[in-house]
Amino acid sequence: MDQGQATEAWPQRCGQKAPLASCEDLSAASPAAKRAQQEGQEQLVEQGFTIEDPMAVPLDRYNLVYWIFLLHGIGTLMPWNMFITAKEYFVDYKLSEEYTGEKTALASNFLAYVGLTAQIPNVIFNWANILWEGKGQNLTTRVVYSLVFEVFIFILTVVLAMVNTSTWPEAFFFVTMGSVAALNMANGIYQNTVYGMAAKLPFKYTGAVVLGSNISGTFTSIVSIVSLLIAPDARTSAIYYFITALFILLVCFDTYFALPLNRFYRYHEMVNEKEQQALRRAQIGQTSSAPLWPIFKKCMPQLFNIFFVFFVTLAIFPAVHADIKQSSPDFFISEKFFTEITCFLTFNMFAMIGSMTASWFPWPGPKYLVVPVVLRVFFIPFFMVCNYQPLPINSRLFPVFINNDWAYWIASMLLGWTSGHFSALGMMYCPRMVEPQHAVRAGMLGAGFLITGIFCGILFTMLPPIFVKSISWTV
Repeated sequence: MDQGQATEAWPQRCGQKAPLASCEDLSAASPAAKRAQQEGQEQLVEQGFTIEDPMAVPLDRYNLVYWIFLLHGIGTLMPWNMFITAKEYFVDYKLSEEYTGEKTALASNFLAYVGLTAQIPNVIFNWANILWEGKGQNLTTRVVYSLVFEVFIFILTVVLAMVNTSTWPEAFFFVTMGSVAALNMANGIYQNTVYGMAAKLPFKYTGAVVLGSNISGTFTSIVSIVSLLIAPDARTSAIYYFITALFILLVCFDTYFALPLNRFYRYHEMVNEKEQQALRRAQIGQTSSAPLWPIFKKCMPQLFNIFFVFFVTLAIFPAVHADIKQSSPDFFISEKFFTEITCFLTFNMFAMIGSMTASWFPWPGPKYLVVPVVLRVFFIPFFMVCNYQPLPINSRLFPVFINNDWAYWIASMLLGWTSGHFSALGMMYCPRMVEPQHAVRAGMLGAGFLITGIFCGILFTMLPPIFVKSISWTV
């Protein structure tokens, strides 16, 4: 890992985060802050850092830390993306009438069932991670145990793909739902902790996690398509597919232990700890609990943006989006791959691009981000008037107004790009709304509202099938 003595200048202007102190002179700081500053410098010497020049800061050589956080961003949404993208395996194979020999209602709302089963424990454990009063626990414990548990669940999922479950479809369904629930209990802690870790670092590292989470969707979509192409049957395809997820989680596990070996990461972790110590000493005799409410009030505009972006996105994708059928038989994408390409691959690829463009040109700014975020609500009625055909097919009464596959596909691109771009901006702006010592808690709050937005969006997906099947409208 990075063992050089590369340095970069500290920020010289107010408004930019200086690692060990604000841009104000230390003579104006409290005695507690001065003591913490001195102790921090002594520890830097012990850790091998050079402070003859007190403005020396290690660089992230080759962007190793950035790439590690991007990888963990992929890992945070890998469990969710793997199960929703495998719709064909679950609905058209394991729970289908051809495989089980009987009709079952379990396949009709499979994505909605997966969404609720996944997000209820994810929301609970995500917020428990935020509200847990023992704030100083070792983050390694949270990350390591979460990843180990997720690896175990994916091994079970691969085994279930290998086993013939045609004679017990109900049991298979409930075991799958139990696996999804357990997986997301662990993932709620893992995801929240990763965002908290990234908030200790400069601005772009939170963006790396968001980018990774969007790459995760694109990656799983590509793996799904490749598995369908190279595998001789649905069973083998699923085995390849879920083993890939297992491999990614193992890589995340390994790279987490590389972070403390990196000088750049170790430096910023120590800086954050010194800021926390200074804050605690300055508050001796006052309440020791973390100021969650003041942090919430300062971050509230960005927390709403994060929540509403994911609410609108999950109200459409994947439950409504995946049930939009091909309108024209002459469309250049075949019916077999229509959903895989126009829904899963398109949305995830453009969400990934959106998260990258947020880093390239962070527009709009924190004050006006709410405007395009709220306008995204019009995506919901748009996709409902496309050729949306929830199961059972031909049960729709509400008329289809948009029969153009190109119009639907372009809207899919816009849905993905706006989701990635605006969610990345919200997550990057959120830690900047508070003092540096509260950035970790703000980052974790952002992750909490992200998950809550996903959960509420999934709850909303129960309504579109009811609406289009119950409301008739003669034009």
